Amino acid sequence: MYHVVVGVDEEEEHARRCVEEVVNLPGESSEKRVTLIHSFVDNPSGASATQVHSVREASETLEAAGIEYDVEESSGDPADAIVSVADDVDADLVVVGGRKRSPAGKALFGSVTQSVILGADRPVMVTGVVK
Repeated sequence: MYHVVVGVDEEEEHARRCVEEVVNLPGESSEKRVTLIHSFVDNPSGASATQVHSVREASETLEAAGIEYDVEESSGDPADAIVSVADDVDADLVVVGGRKRSPAGKALFGSVTQSVILGADRPVMVTGVVK
């Protein structure tokens, strides 16, 4: 059985691409388990992860494919949250969405994807870049 952690940000396209890659992994749906993780950087309304549209969309896609999943949430640095959840559940794979950034943008703002790749001690799949 695969246990996959999927980092879900606010971008619906990222979420869709990430879970589609999980659905397309080899094996039957019953052989896959997913933990969706959304980390709130700013959450003044006190929303839960299941209220975030991209998380709901990812959940619906997994349900339609018959893949068992759960949703985790945290606050703070998204890369740290993704790596931490992957460690906690002893994930076989981490899936995150790519984003096109200029070199200056990467230097100034960092990259969650890059931090996950460097911080995870397990395989990381980066889905197609969304501009």
